Amino acid sequence: MNGFCKGLLAGIVAIAVPLTQADAATSTFDGTWNVRISSSTKTCGNGATVAIGINNGQIASSSAAVSASGRVADAGSINVTLSTGIKRAVGFGRLSGTSGSGTWRGSLCTGTWTAERM
Repeated sequence: MNGFCKGLLAGIVAIAVPLTQADAATSTFDGTWNVRISSSTKTCGNGATVAIGINNGQIASSSAAVSASGRVADAGSINVTLSTGIKRAVGFGRLSGTSGSGTWRGSLCTGTWTAERM
C-alpha cells in the first residue's frame, strides 16, 4: 500500500469514528417531540404547537404544514429552524430526558419554546 492510500485510509477512519460515536450519543433524544411556541408580543400570536421528529440527532417535521430542520448535539443542545410559507424562525435551547426549553427568533418576533417527548 503506497503512502497516498495509507493516508486516505487513515483520514477515512479518523472521520468515521467520531461520526459513529456522535450518532450513538444523540440517539437518546430520538423520537417525536411536541413543541409549544410562545411569543413575547400579542401581535406575533401565541400558543402554537408543532410536532417534530428527531432521528440520529437530525430534526425533521412531523407535520406537512411546518418544515423543521436542525440538529441535537450529544449533550442535548438543540439548534432548529422552522418555516411555513415565507415565515421562518430559528430556535436554540436544550433537551434533557423527556423535556426541553429555549428561545426562538424570527424576522419580527421573538419568544420561548418548551418541548415534551411524546
